[in-house]
Amino acid sequence: MTNTNPQFWNIQRFLKTLCFFEAIPLVNRLPFLRDRVRSSGTTNAPPSPPATHSPSEEMSKILFDYTQLDTPVEGIWGSLDDVVMGGVSESKVQQKDGSLCFEGNLSTANSGGFTSIRTRNFEPSLNLSDWVGIELHLQGDGNRYKFFLRSETRWDGVAHAQSFDTREGEWITVRLPFSEFCAVFRARIVDDQPLDPAHIYALQLMLSKFEYDKALNPHFQPGSFRLQVRSIGVYR
Repeated sequence: MTNTNPQFWNIQRFLKTLCFFEAIPLVNRLPFLRDRVRSSGTTNAPPSPPATHSPSEEMSKILFDYTQLDTPVEGIWGSLDDVVMGGVSESKVQQKDGSLCFEGNLSTANSGGFTSIRTRNFEPSLNLSDWVGIELHLQGDGNRYKFFLRSETRWDGVAHAQSFDTREGEWITVRLPFSEFCAVFRARIVDDQPLDPAHIYALQLMLSKFEYDKALNPHFQPGSFRLQVRSIGVYR
């Protein structure tokens, strides 16, 4: 059910999001926000990508293994929710139970309806040109999620997305071919914007009320959600 009652908008969380992703340089210079982000474990240094090249006979490769405690999460992944457009949905990301755990509460109040986690830009970018697509090992809650690849550095630019379904309480492997990613800008499909797997600057996972071009997510339910990702890799 859609919540039409306006709710309190958390401007502090909005500004903290902009600061984490270095979206607006002026915001990054605000001392109280800069100190809050640093105290949460974030550094100013961009995350370094993993090695992506491998012998040609290797058919798959794990890039991020969240079953290992030394795989970093804090300072690389951050929440990017509908607070950026006045919404009140809220998510968090942490390494939990041998996985990257993306969980929270999705609300449609204040015309919102999405929550996501995204990496800060890799420097240098990931080169995935030797591979066919993305491979995820995950456990969901029955929701349909989106996975994004960002091949440009802009905060609010074109990204390439592909949706995938989950089965509640079941660990599954999801393969997302590069050829089936569509270019989108704010959930609208953009023509003539092919994905360049040789330059991937950021990754993003999203739960949204909408699919693309105002079509509704057929499995959408507001409220609490949880997605656990054991690994993010590539395959050929």
